[in-house]
Amino acid sequence: MVNSSFKKNTIIIHASSVGEVLALKPFVEKLLHQNPSLTVTFTTFTPTGSTQVINLFTERVQHCYLPFDCWPCTSVFLNALQPKAMVFMETEIWPNLLAQCKHKKIKLLLINARLSEKSVKSYRKLNWLIQPSLSAFDHIYCQSSDNLERFIKLGADINKASVSGNLKYDISINPSLAIKQKELKQFLHHDRKVWVVASTHQGDEDIILSAFKQIKITCPDLLLILVPRHPERFDTIAKLCQQNFNTIRRSQKLKIDTNTDIWLLDSLGELLAAYSLANIVTMGGSFSNIGGHNPLEPALFKLPIIVGPDMHNFTEVMLQLTQQKGIIELTHMNNINEKLCEQVIKLLHNPEIAEQYGNNAFQVVQTNQGASQRSLDKLIELINKF
Repeated sequence: MVNSSFKKNTIIIHASSVGEVLALKPFVEKLLHQNPSLTVTFTTFTPTGSTQVINLFTERVQHCYLPFDCWPCTSVFLNALQPKAMVFMETEIWPNLLAQCKHKKIKLLLINARLSEKSVKSYRKLNWLIQPSLSAFDHIYCQSSDNLERFIKLGADINKASVSGNLKYDISINPSLAIKQKELKQFLHHDRKVWVVASTHQGDEDIILSAFKQIKITCPDLLLILVPRHPERFDTIAKLCQQNFNTIRRSQKLKIDTNTDIWLLDSLGELLAAYSLANIVTMGGSFSNIGGHNPLEPALFKLPIIVGPDMHNFTEVMLQLTQQKGIIELTHMNNINEKLCEQVIKLLHNPEIAEQYGNNAFQVVQTNQGASQRSLDKLIELINKF
């Protein structure tokens, strides 16, 4: 529902998930800073995404949910906001909404675009629907050359598609993040080694806790900071951890002492700050057919990163990190607990190796930054063509 007080002639930016909201942050910050006269409306599709937008941008953007892709809903939505342009992210293709925008001459930009080979095969079965949707975009900015080829295969106009790089490289430590880091540090016993396991999904925790039990035999002082991806699982994971480990939840606001095994971050918006506490990071979603989560965020802190076998959402990122020896990937699920345990212990006992992995990962981030500014330049160019 669009608030009746919302301004019209806005720029609408859509992100379907928390991860996309975070990836868009540098782009939106640049847009707000460089074009203060423009009104920005940030739309999401989930409550967690909505919370993230509010936390990041407060009153600086208008925020509402994007309606279902059916004519009456999207028609009311567009009439209420009368946007100059709409910006979509990654794989967001809304055929009805795109067609209406095209008819109303609303500029359309798809940024950070990506498509897997599997998606190409699926979309080809709906080519009668997908090809007109891709043609509706005034420009498609792809993460990499292989993604660009896939979009062209599906019918994107070769003259209106190009490579911008990946927005997810455009991350930085800002003042608000530094404040959150300081807040979290106050809860810790500073002499302890810390293993952060980020954005876990169902199935990940069993593997992590099994490995952690073995690691504690060799490294009894290690603290595990566990960060489940979805808030609705916080209570379940807390009970799972408490079966075998002394566990404190972030929501309890208790200090972590030498007897604490696990600090469960049952909170939103604190993961990036939690990386600053870590000695080693493991990305969840890489053990459970989810496709992994963004390894570039811990790379920003020069941390050694371990991931499971499934990182298909970050193929191009993984290629660069692997080539530069900036990540450790466990390539098979066979004996995954033991393999994970072995790598964590190796990094804890060999700080020089851990430091080299962290430095290499950070260099990959630095080398690939700039997609946010390129995407913004294209948006402003399209708006000025009115």
